[in-house]
Parts: sequence; structure tokens; C-alpha cells
Amino acid sequence: MENLICHTANCEHNVKSRCLAGIISVSGKGECLSKVKRDGGILAQTFADIEAGEDFAVLDSYDTSVHCDSTKCMYNDKGMCSAEHIVVDDGILKTKCRTKTKKS
Repeated sequence: MENLICHTANCEHNVKSRCLAGIISVSGKGECLSKVKRDGGILAQTFADIEAGEDFAVLDSYDTSVHCDSTKCMYNDKGMCSAEHIVVDDGILKTKCRTKTKKS
């Protein structure tokens, strides 16, 4: 999937709101199970974003596979996400896929 947008404040795979994990896993409840906290926390996240610079837009075409266990999501296609793009955000307790949409 291209254009996986990640707004986590402290993840090793997140650089300038792009996920570099290559493959991520989303639980049945929509939680991102692939989040790895950075050594150095939020401050290290800020430095990673600054170091990436403005030329990092090439990541818009970075292909990430999204394994999804959310059987109630309309984008789940045999365990893989079929959405054109997803947005992942920090929640109060967990990092979640905000694109998850219940089947009709």
C-alpha cells in the first residue's frame, strides 16, 4: 500500500508521517501492532523528522504491506488491507488505524 500516513509521536518506523516498516500488522480492534518505541522517545522522533528534510516526499510511493486481523473492516481482503491508503494515529491508550470502516 502506498501513502500509509502515520501520525504516531514515538515510533521507530515513522519518519515525516510515513511508515518505513515495510509490513505492519493491525489487530482485530484496529490497533497497530508494529509500533516500536524509539530510543530517546518523542525528542528522537522530532530529530528524525528534521534530519529527513523536505526531500523525503519520495516516500509517498513507498510500498508497505498491511496485514489486518479486523474481520469486521470493509477493507480486509483475506487478511490484507485493500484500502488505497490508511491513516494511523495515536489514541489515548493505543495506536490505531483510523481508516477502519465497519462492513455494512
